[in-house]
Amino acid sequence: MAYAGPIIDAHMHLWDLEKHYYSWLQDVPLPNNPAGDMALIAGKNYLPADYAADALPWRVQSLVHVECGLPTDKQLSETDWLESLIAANAPIGAPIGAPIGAIVAGANLDDPAVETLLEAHASRPHVRGIRQIVNFHKDPAKTYGPSDLLLNDQWRAGFGLLAKYGLSFDLQLYPSQMETAAALADAHPDIPLVVNHAGMPTDRDEDGLALWRSGLATLAQRPNVTCKVSGLAMVDRAWTVESLRPFVLQVIETFGVDRTLLASNFPVEKVHGSFDAFYRAYDAITAGFSDAERERLFAGSAAAVYRIA
Repeated sequence: MAYAGPIIDAHMHLWDLEKHYYSWLQDVPLPNNPAGDMALIAGKNYLPADYAADALPWRVQSLVHVECGLPTDKQLSETDWLESLIAANAPIGAPIGAPIGAIVAGANLDDPAVETLLEAHASRPHVRGIRQIVNFHKDPAKTYGPSDLLLNDQWRAGFGLLAKYGLSFDLQLYPSQMETAAALADAHPDIPLVVNHAGMPTDRDEDGLALWRSGLATLAQRPNVTCKVSGLAMVDRAWTVESLRPFVLQVIETFGVDRTLLASNFPVEKVHGSFDAFYRAYDAITAGFSDAERERLFAGSAAAVYRIA
C-alpha cells in the first residue's frame, strides 16, 4: 500500500540567482560536478513554488534546507534570506503547504574566523546545523576539494566549536573517509553528525562497496551519528528501484529506523529523475515495514534530528 503519512524532506535546496551567485550553477562553462551534469537546473531560480510543483502529490509537511555552496561572505546572507521566507509565512506552495522547519547553514570550518559566523548562524531561529562538503577522492573527477578537510587541524578546531553553539554537522563524505569521521565523532560526542546521501558509495567495485558497508557500520556504532538516504542517483545515474533497494535497505539495517532519514536532495537530484519517482522508490522499498516504522523513516527521524516541532 502506498505510503500516505507525513513527510519531512530532510535534504532540499532553494536559490534565487538574483540574490546570490552560485558558481556551480552560473559559471560559463559549468564546472565539473561530481554529482552529475547540472545543465538541466543551471541558470534557473529554484523557489518555493518550483519545489511545490515537483513534490506533488506527496504530503510534504516540513523541509530541511541545506546550504547551497556559497562563498564565506554570503553564507549568512543565505540563512537570512531563508529566515525571511519563513517570517513571511511563505509555505512551499499552497498545494502542500510545507514550511521550512530547519536550516543547515554553510560555514567553512577551516576559516580561522569562523566562530563569528557560527555565532551569527546560531542566533537565527531555524538554524540547526552546519554543512561544509568534505568529500575527498583520489580521482580528480570525483573529489570536491584538493585535500581531506577531516585531516586538517584548523578545520577540526572549527568543527569543535559547533558544540558551543548547539549545532549539528551535515557530513557529506566518501567511504574512504568514514574511519576518520568515526574518530571525530568519538572525540566530539556532543556534536550530532548527519551522514549525507547514504555515504555516497561512488566506487562500485567489490572493494569499494565493502568499504562503504564497513564504514557505515563503524559510523553507526557512534550514537551521535545518523544517516540520510538521499542522493543515491548521483552515484547510480541509470538507477532503478531494484538498483537502489540494496543501498536503501543497507542504511536502514545499519543505522536502524530511528536513525535513518529519507530525503529528496531536490532539485540537485532532478537531473537524475523526478521527485515522484524517487519517493515512489522509497515507498516500494519500505513497503514491508510497519506504518510506525515508515512514518519514522519518512518524517519522524528528521523531526528528531533537526528539532522540528
